[in-house]
Order: sequence, then structure tokens, then C-alpha cells
Amino acid sequence: MPKDTYMQPIKLLWIDDEIDLLEAHVLFLSQKGYAVTKAHSGQDALALLGEKTFNIVLLDENMPGMSGLEVLQAIKQDDPLLPVIMITKSEEENIMEEAIGAKIADYLIKPVNPNQILLALKKNLDASKLVTEKTISSYQQSFQQLNSELMQANSLGDWSNVYKKILYWEMEIEAIDSPELEEIFTYQKTEANLAFSRYVEKNYETLLFENGDDVFSHQAFNNLVVPELKTEKPTLLLMIDNLRYDQFYTILPNITPYYSAKSETSYFSILPTATQYARNAFFAGLLPLEMESHYPNWWKNDVDEGGKNLFEAEFLGAQLERLDADISYSYNKINKPNEASKFLDALKSEPTNDLRVVVYNFVDMISHSKTEMEVIKELASSDKAYRSLTKSWFQNSLLLDIIKTAQQKGYQLIVTTDHGTINVEQPAKIFGDREASTNIRYKTGRRLSCDDKHVLMISDPKTFGLPTINMNSSFAFAKDNYYLIYPTRYNHFVNYFRNTYQHGGISLEEMCIPFAVFSPK
Repeated sequence: MPKDTYMQPIKLLWIDDEIDLLEAHVLFLSQKGYAVTKAHSGQDALALLGEKTFNIVLLDENMPGMSGLEVLQAIKQDDPLLPVIMITKSEEENIMEEAIGAKIADYLIKPVNPNQILLALKKNLDASKLVTEKTISSYQQSFQQLNSELMQANSLGDWSNVYKKILYWEMEIEAIDSPELEEIFTYQKTEANLAFSRYVEKNYETLLFENGDDVFSHQAFNNLVVPELKTEKPTLLLMIDNLRYDQFYTILPNITPYYSAKSETSYFSILPTATQYARNAFFAGLLPLEMESHYPNWWKNDVDEGGKNLFEAEFLGAQLERLDADISYSYNKINKPNEASKFLDALKSEPTNDLRVVVYNFVDMISHSKTEMEVIKELASSDKAYRSLTKSWFQNSLLLDIIKTAQQKGYQLIVTTDHGTINVEQPAKIFGDREASTNIRYKTGRRLSCDDKHVLMISDPKTFGLPTINMNSSFAFAKDNYYLIYPTRYNHFVNYFRNTYQHGGISLEEMCIPFAVFSPK
């Protein structure tokens, strides 16, 4: 048997009333490891299918007696999973549509040569094997180049490009069954986050205050949103709370039937990568230290009582006024299904605004629920599962209905988020007084101390544009997939928070933010 065949011959049923004229094709396939059984009619084929099992079927469409489409229907009724490749002289669109509707595996137009048939067979029987081999080969070729790029990255733009390539390979590798390749990739992804953390630790203060090309949370609205408001179309700005870049790519195919991609870029969340800091900065156009100074009644520190992001609409209004933006706008925060339904009704019935802002809080709830609910821990046990859960939710969500309605109303669509999240696995012990914050990826308070090299300690918060809550207050940020645990009941909380999604620290997953603009189709 030739080396490119299976250990056992592949059982192929070829149904054609002129099969005797195709003996050369049959011989070619036999040499390639296919055990070909011939049937001269649909009735003969169905009788053979009742007696034997086959791996795949080649089916002529134009035969006397039962037509190919009738045979196809009979085959699918009995064995829906048996792949059928239809071969026909006809190029009529209705025949193709009927065959595709009956879930044929492939469609070939006569005359066909043996290699054409072989390719169709391999595509349907060896697809998984061939994809696996190609993915492994391509990643092996790209591994060193990606390593070189992440070691040489010296701007946030470079890191954005590196991260997108990492995400591409992550989703390519997860589609195949190769534990060895997954292990190599996980190592490279970890190395990327460690290198990114070193870059942030060294350059964050400079990048935050210089007027370069890099965009952080407090610059994103003015630099990225405002230019889009100059178009003639009204704009729906959709901020999906806590949406990672990989999750954005997961839901993108459900958006593109209604919207054409106009542009995609990225910006970076400020530190801490948490809602009260990053999202307030986005809508205010200010760093937290500036928000506290200019709007003390709206800004809340970690230790203050009450909600920390209750004044986003006011921050947005103040920024638009400061930018002298003469536009009609609305701000909407959606936390519950009834709020989504109410907004959807309003979107359908009310006149268009120049700008409608929607903060949609569901992905963030999944993230938090993984800490508290065993069922979510099971459903989102890994990044792959987390993406799958996000996709399933989005496909059946009111948010997708909102996007469809926005398209019908002629809205331009902007999709972004405030920060991402990371699955934490490595604990780091940190010390502080009783008034220190309880966040898992960052801490703030007096007398914070930590010797772990995977934690960035900031003794002067002003250097990061952050308020000083008390005298001698400092900040601590976890890097990579580490999480911060106080010594009290240390082992209990280590186990409680391990393998949960958290945000506030330094990682590509938390800091690199998608910003995509779409035009309605």
C-alpha cells in the first residue's frame, strides 16, 4: 500500500450509471489506498449501503431512474453523517442550491480528473489531519520570528502587533489536537507577557505623559472616537465591559453580516486595568488624579463608600463640553436584560442621535461569576472555553439585536471596551494594613510591601497619574498571571482565586484594547 494511505483501505462507494467508463479513475484511487465499490444506479447504491459501511460516497447527479438528488436525500435520511461528493455535468444554480441544502460534502463539475477527485476526498476525509500538519509546520516556521519580534518590541504599537499574532496562533492551535504544540505555545505566550511587563515597568510613566502616537484610556475618546463623529452617519459607541481582544475576534463574525469593517486599531488601558480607573478615564478624557482634582464629587477612590463608576455620563458630558463638540448624544448603561429590551425599543422608535453610547455589562459578569459559581468555573475553565462561552452568549443576546437594529437605522458602529482580564494561576504574597484594598490584581493602601519580582510596586502614585488616598499610600500591580493575596488565611484565598478571571494588573490580555469601526451594510 502506498505510504500516503491509511492502514485500512478507505471504503468508497461510487454511484454512476457510466461507471464502467471511469475505470482509469477507479484504478488511480485504488492505488492511492481507496477500496472502490461501484454502483450503476441509485437503487443498487441504496441496496449496497444497507449491506455494507462506507467512509464516503461519490454520486453522479444525472442518472436514469432515481436522480442524484433523490439518492442524496435517501442517503442523508439513513446516515446524515456520511459524506457525499456530488459529480455532475450541470452547472444550474438550483441544482447546486438543492445539493448544498442537503448538506453535500463537496460539488464537482464534469469532466473531472483523478487528482481533482483525490483532492476532494482528502479534503473531506483527511481535513483534520492535513490542517494539523499545516498548523504545526507554519507555527514552527513562525516561532523564531515571533520570539524575535517580542524581544525587540520597543513601542506599544509593536506590542499590539505582537499580541495580535499571538492571538492568531492561539486560535489556530486550539483548533487542532496537539498537546505538545499547545505546551510550546503556552511557554511563548508566557514569555511575551513577561517581556511586556518589563517594558511597561520601564516605560509606562514616560509613555503616559508624552504626546506620542500611543493612545491610553484617557486619550481614546478624543483621539479615536471624535474623528469618527465627523461623518454624516450617526454613531453607536458600544463599550462591552471587560471584553478581551480574543473575545472580540470571537464575536466579530456575528457582526459582519450587518456591518462592514471600516478600521481596526488598538489602544491601551491605564493602570490599574479596572473599571473605575480605565472606563472613567475613557469617558472623562482625564487621568484619575485629574478626575479627583477637577471633579471630587464624581470621583471615588478604592476605600470610599458607594459605587465607583456612577458618574460616567457626567464625565462624558464634561469632556464633550471641553472639546466643544456640538453633537446630540445619549449615555446608556445596560446591566440587566430588561434594560437591554428598553434600550432596544428606544433605538427602534426614537430619532437618531449623533452619538449613542452604550456600556454593556455582561462579559464582566461572566468574569466575576467564575470566582463565585462552580458552574461558570466549569463553563469557562480555560481561555478557549471562555471564548466559546462568549460566542454562545453573543449569538443569542439582545446585544446582537441592538446591533441589527442600529444597522437598520443607519448607525455607524464602534465596538471597544475598557480593559481585559486574565486567568490567574500564580499567587504572590503581599503585606498591608487593614485599610488596603481587596483587589486581586492590584492593591492600594499604606505600608504595602511585596518582595515578589512579579509585582510592580509604586511608592508615588502621582507618577502614574493616580490619586494618593492617604499619606504614604502606594500601589502594587501583579504582572503576567500572578494574583495578590494577603497573609491572613493565605492558603484559603490562594485556592479560592486560583484559575479565576481577574483584572487590574499588567498583561497584554488586560491592557491591549480593541477599537473597531464598522459601516452599516
